[in-house]
Amino acid sequence: MRKTNLITSVVLAVLISACGNGKSAHQNDEELKNNPLMKESTLPYHAPDFAAIKDSHFKPALEAGIEEKLAEIDAIANSSEAPTFENTLVALEKSGQTLSRVYGVFSMLTGANTNAELQAVEEEMAPKLAGLNNAVFLNEKLFERVKAIYEQRDQLELDSESLRLVDYYYEKFVLSGANLSSEAKAKMRKLNEEEALLSTQYANKLLAAAQKGGLVVEDKDELKGLSDAELEALKQEKDGKTVYVLPLLNTTQQPFLASLDNREIRRELFLRSMSRASQGDENDTRDILKRIAKIRAEQAQLLGFKSYAEWNLKDQMAQTPEAANKFMANLVPATVAKAKKEAEELQKLIDKEGGNFKLEPWDWNYYAAKLQKAKYDLDESEIKPYFELNRVLEDGVFYTATRLYGITFKERQDIPVYSDDMRVFEIFNEDGSSVGLFYVDYFKRDNKSGGAWMSEIIGQSKLMNHKPVIYNVCNFPKPAEGQPALLSYDNVTTMFHEFGHALHGLLSDQTYPSLAGTNVSRDFVELPSQINEHWALYPEVFNNYAKHYETGEPMPKELVEKVVKASKFNQGYALAEVLAAAGLDMQWHNITVDDNIDDVEAFEKQALKKLNLDIPQIPPRYSTPYFLHIWGHGYAAGYYAYLWAEMLDNDAFAWFQENGGLTRENGQRFRDMILSKGNSENLNKMFVDFRGKEPDITPMLKHRGLID
Repeated sequence: MRKTNLITSVVLAVLISACGNGKSAHQNDEELKNNPLMKESTLPYHAPDFAAIKDSHFKPALEAGIEEKLAEIDAIANSSEAPTFENTLVALEKSGQTLSRVYGVFSMLTGANTNAELQAVEEEMAPKLAGLNNAVFLNEKLFERVKAIYEQRDQLELDSESLRLVDYYYEKFVLSGANLSSEAKAKMRKLNEEEALLSTQYANKLLAAAQKGGLVVEDKDELKGLSDAELEALKQEKDGKTVYVLPLLNTTQQPFLASLDNREIRRELFLRSMSRASQGDENDTRDILKRIAKIRAEQAQLLGFKSYAEWNLKDQMAQTPEAANKFMANLVPATVAKAKKEAEELQKLIDKEGGNFKLEPWDWNYYAAKLQKAKYDLDESEIKPYFELNRVLEDGVFYTATRLYGITFKERQDIPVYSDDMRVFEIFNEDGSSVGLFYVDYFKRDNKSGGAWMSEIIGQSKLMNHKPVIYNVCNFPKPAEGQPALLSYDNVTTMFHEFGHALHGLLSDQTYPSLAGTNVSRDFVELPSQINEHWALYPEVFNNYAKHYETGEPMPKELVEKVVKASKFNQGYALAEVLAAAGLDMQWHNITVDDNIDDVEAFEKQALKKLNLDIPQIPPRYSTPYFLHIWGHGYAAGYYAYLWAEMLDNDAFAWFQENGGLTRENGQRFRDMILSKGNSENLNKMFVDFRGKEPDITPMLKHRGLID
């Protein structure tokens, strides 16, 4: 997932009062002077000095950055000079540097290493930060300047990227409500600020719900099926007793469900996952998300759209919810048919073993693992020793990037980090020139949001003379002290996926920050990440990293063949749970202001029936109350993007296969035509230019095993 960094997706904030904290202006000035966030870091690439930064530094630095930004916006909007590309659009691109610098670090910590103090600042600042989106895009004088430039764009002597920036800003203003009446703009401002606060509160409640929802087991015997290393990692001391705590990851299904022999424990863990944010307690998210959905419908209506989905998809590749829904609907019949066959196979296995019960969601992964073992003689515990984290990273992920793009990696021990779990790498081109800085933070912590994502502390921009500082965050199980970090194959592909996003940010070569790196549509942004997953199983790459952590011996050929064959196993189930989540997202964002939703669970059930995805044994990958992507991470009416981009990535990878696979020449072509381009040209054209034709869904269906 590419996590939206608010600072790069909208321009932030409202005026912050200088009063209210009881301190004199002199005291505030002195504190700001000594605040490390208020000046550009002297570390390489201006990387943040986590050794010097304290939680208390963020609020005053954010407030100061907001005031600076507002002054700059005011100067641009009220300039007495005739509007030009330089004095308006370039000036907008250059504005808010303090805020951008501070927010990049703040966003990194609130996602991956948060605490009560940071969460309080986050909630206090959210509506204020959302306000500058209003102060910019609902500013009539500023829009008049942008509109004047847009209307004379054909007469301007601008390069293609600069012309793209003209179109970008004009469309951004119009879709944000620049043409609304003064009364409607006032309503939009309030809705934007309320939504920002609620989204932040939602994310914080969900994190607390996941922390609280972990399953505590006192009797070790109830956890049969887990390895000794896994048990050791789960062990905790509570109230003088040794217990085992199974934490909740962000998805509905939990990794340990594939291994736990005790059916009642599986059931309890599954139900805790499903109900984590709908307990009727202080962490219940349902009232918040209902209000967020309503706000979005009201925003869309103000702008003349039938629904939030219609509004949101205007600047996406799909362009309309009808196109996105049709694309998904075409996948449903084959997916459901395959999933039902898979369910029948699992039920036969249950019956064969004498299980006197019907297949339930908490049984699926357990019996799928058994069936996989029976079909392919493949056991997850058998392959994990060949997927040691550091080797996967360096001999798999980095090796692939070097072979394709000519970049090399040097670990930096001198860059401060916020956690001992982190590593930092400097990246270089073949000619020795520097590319940027890359952080990794792979292990699960209780103060880290669920899932896996990429974002940036500093985005690439030739205008600002900035090289990218990018990070990946995951939630892999942390091994016990002294033990190796052994990954599942799913974890391996996640690592490749998130680094694909990182490559999109690192290899960007744009002038303007708004068009650089991953600042593209949701249904395109997953193309670089998902195509990078393909290399995980590519023979040359796989053989380079899949080596036993103790002996260094490569994975035996017969075991490799089993992994390859098993990669198409259970794909009906896998696609059905993603389709259900994507369809659910679109249903929530197709509501109108006249729709009153009281019962979240009833709405979800009805939506899945409507989509023909109401399969009792296959719940959505994310259920509504804990669907962080759409309520807190910017994927509203956009979760379908993973599937749309899957069509693109499989078709693009087919081009690699047709043209020699893993070669430096092929990698350079993809770098030049996709990874370096950001949002500098029409994305549909960008893909067609690379592939040589319109995208085709056939390679995706073959890759999933839905067709031969």
